[in-house]
Amino acid sequence: MTLVKEIDYGTPAAKSDRQVTLTIDGQQVTVSEGTSIMRAAVELGTEIPKLCATDTLKAFGSCRLCVVEIDGRFGTPASCTTPVLPGMSVHTQTPRLKAIRRGVMELYISDHPLDCLTCAANGDCELQTMAGAVGLRDVRYVYDGANHVFARKDGKANFEWKPKDESNPYFTYDPSKCIVCNRCVRACEEVQGTFALTIDGRGFDSRVSPGADEAFMESECVSCGACVQACPTATLTEKSVIAIGQPEHSEVTTCAYCGVGCTFKAEMRGEEIVRMVPWKDGKANHGHSCIKGRFAYGYALHKERITSPMIRDKATDPWRVVSWDEAIAFAADRFKAIQEKYGKRSVGVITSSRCTNEETYLVQKLTRAGFGNNNTDTCARVCHSPTGYGLNQAFGTSAGTQDFDSVDDTDVILVIGANPTDAHPVFGSRMKKRLREGAKLIVVDPRRIDLVRSPHIEADYHLALKPGTNVAIVTALAHVIVKEGLVNEAFVRERCDWDEFQDWAAFVSEERNSPEEVEKLSGVPAADIRAAARLYATGGRAAIYYGLGVTEHSQGSTTVMAIANLAMATGNLGRRGVGVNPLRGQNNVQGSCDMGSFPHELPGYRHISNEAARHSFEEAWGVELDNEPGLRIPNMFDAAIAGEFKGLYCQGEDILQSDPDTKHVSAALSAMECVIVQDLFLNETAHYAHVFLPGASFLEKDGTFTNAERRIQRIRKVMSPKNGYGDWEITQMLAKAFGLDWNYSYPSEIMDEIARLTPTFKNVSYAKLDEVGSVQWPCNDSSPEGMPIMHIEGFTRGKGKFVITEYVPTDEKTGPRFPLLLTTGRILSQYNVGAQTRRTENSQWHPEDVLEMHPHDAELRGVRDGDWVRIASRAGEITLHAKVTDRVAPGVVYTTFHHPLSQANVVTTDNSDWATNCPEYKVTAVQISPSNGPTEWQEQYRELSESARRIATAAE
Repeated sequence: MTLVKEIDYGTPAAKSDRQVTLTIDGQQVTVSEGTSIMRAAVELGTEIPKLCATDTLKAFGSCRLCVVEIDGRFGTPASCTTPVLPGMSVHTQTPRLKAIRRGVMELYISDHPLDCLTCAANGDCELQTMAGAVGLRDVRYVYDGANHVFARKDGKANFEWKPKDESNPYFTYDPSKCIVCNRCVRACEEVQGTFALTIDGRGFDSRVSPGADEAFMESECVSCGACVQACPTATLTEKSVIAIGQPEHSEVTTCAYCGVGCTFKAEMRGEEIVRMVPWKDGKANHGHSCIKGRFAYGYALHKERITSPMIRDKATDPWRVVSWDEAIAFAADRFKAIQEKYGKRSVGVITSSRCTNEETYLVQKLTRAGFGNNNTDTCARVCHSPTGYGLNQAFGTSAGTQDFDSVDDTDVILVIGANPTDAHPVFGSRMKKRLREGAKLIVVDPRRIDLVRSPHIEADYHLALKPGTNVAIVTALAHVIVKEGLVNEAFVRERCDWDEFQDWAAFVSEERNSPEEVEKLSGVPAADIRAAARLYATGGRAAIYYGLGVTEHSQGSTTVMAIANLAMATGNLGRRGVGVNPLRGQNNVQGSCDMGSFPHELPGYRHISNEAARHSFEEAWGVELDNEPGLRIPNMFDAAIAGEFKGLYCQGEDILQSDPDTKHVSAALSAMECVIVQDLFLNETAHYAHVFLPGASFLEKDGTFTNAERRIQRIRKVMSPKNGYGDWEITQMLAKAFGLDWNYSYPSEIMDEIARLTPTFKNVSYAKLDEVGSVQWPCNDSSPEGMPIMHIEGFTRGKGKFVITEYVPTDEKTGPRFPLLLTTGRILSQYNVGAQTRRTENSQWHPEDVLEMHPHDAELRGVRDGDWVRIASRAGEITLHAKVTDRVAPGVVYTTFHHPLSQANVVTTDNSDWATNCPEYKVTAVQISPSNGPTEWQEQYRELSESARRIATAAE
């Protein structure tokens, strides 16, 4: 095993189709017009010395190491900033160039510590490498003059020196080693788009500064790691590298956090992970990362991780550590007894969107082939199930239409109910880059998210709607487009059902759907709705990106279909720069849906009542399948309380913390006779479990994830499973205990079975993925290399379907008792229920969930910033600390749900989407009042949490 090395071409690739031929050191090379001499040389196999240049950033030309000579041209231009020309003859190594480079390198070294042997970057320092490349053997200049290296000079304090900044928990900043190449500053600007770094001072006084000479933790830095990755010296260095040393081998794998699906190199020493470095060839992230994927992997080794199976007779008993054989037998016997007593439909599973495609496939297979029912569901039920339903109705597929790269060609971006910079930060940075290049932006969100206004970007329109009025707003946008003649009639006539379109056009044209009428419902000025609609319809290539602020409503499916209507009416489908793009929340939520986790669908979104599809699985699995759809997650809870559902196998999901109306969920779990939890930690759901099966982290197994753009990517095992098994092996052991003859020896065999039985995955294999890196389904004979852009020539369902989207107000109404609307969301440093990120240093940024409220609402209630406040709804009450901010509008309050003791879902109701039962997290009527501390429920829950985690000792 060796380190995966990536070629640094020095400057980005040119996009021109025209070719230019030139000569470099006597050899001819042909490259794209606009390519730099430096990049052309690397393509030829010649590496010109450089320090300020790297191919992830625009050419800068400040270090003066990369100078070259060109026949017929005076001087020594920088090769990174000089484009190639036809017939150009370049020399990269001459006596003159060697002298210049050595002189430049001497100046760098004269103000740099010579502690190479003890430096954390020893062996991975570009300054060290370039000193060797230019043949530097002596330095004429010494430290007698001014320098930034030593704290004291001639026995006196050296005010040019600055101490290390150790404030960030993940990396250090040592100003004494900075060569002011600007790479970190440029990475923060060009790649991340935060503009947190600058060059402070001029000339010899120049130094990199976070903000106005602040510590990194006090600045606007978001700890994405772009600056650390760009730094050519040890100025910015991961603390893990300082502690462990340089890595000696690496594997390419995929991040296990959000739905962007960033590709990383896991760099190791033995089985110890040194760091995660974003892979430049990753097609979802192109070498960028966020704080979670880059640094928050420590949970895999956290002391609270459970690595041995445990069982107990009652949920109130302490846990007993047992062998794998005993745990599996206990679980199987309990489930068999339940089915014998209550019937075959009395048990079910919840699959994990954090586990692999292969593992999710096996869990739903266990349900159908082993338990004999279709009681399988997944976390998509509580996030993007309306996406599956709505897009399938409109287009015939249950997934987004574009790849992430498509945003580079977008002219108008419409973001509705999503917060990309926090929930999907790598794609958020990509979006901000396009906005800085001139794309227009419309944001539809009740909260002022960062995209509305941040450095060098500002939304053209922010439609700050009242929570629950999404359908009305999108229909009002359509009203303007239809009434003002902005419909792309040619596209609609060719690609959609014309009669359905006419019915829809007549509906949206009604006066009750006009911006003026919708303003009364939504609070958004009619003029802004009209202007936004005109921009979307006439501004060029327009793309819609949406998130849980669309789906987690009682009309989530309706809003998805309304969005699809909007895209079809304007012809914004089937090409780059356009489309309808759901931003998926978890790393494999798309994959868990693809794999047949829903109770009504087999893998590949084929209904369980489809005889041909069902027969193919029956023939492959050797069993007869139930043709009736099973229970959804909310139905499981209701059936449990009714005494009809008694056993649950929950793989990698924490339903007690993540699902709404916590008291209802806890009552359902309490009513079950056997709850099996498979996870890394004793999560909140495990309070009510009878069997705990320790899971494996993404670093400890092989498999595939499918991201939000339908991209199937490998994850690769880089260390042995701490629990002894991969999650797929655990499910296989359970299956064997149920009498199923499963004998998979490696996850690739599971993927081969998926490919045989799922038409959209027909050509997917590990060999294919290892060869090309990733593919986007459908990947079959019609699209052997996958399909980055869908619906190019026609829709999967044939003609695009326009659906009338009647606005129906939510049942959750405000009134004198509950006058405010609570909506929920995520924050950058934490992820979902926080089981992973809370067990890392990320909690330094977000140690608790807080309640955001507008200054007007706070003043009316006598609430000051930082006060305890009581949040009461019709479902329950909790207390949180208040954060007074104008990010939210008057009448709206906002919180996150990352910390279990906050119990945010105690106050959310059981209202849900009419089509899919996706909970209405985004609209809860509440009252806010001052408080002295946690509620009685929160205190009781804290005690339950401590009691339920007891593990019996050997003496017990």
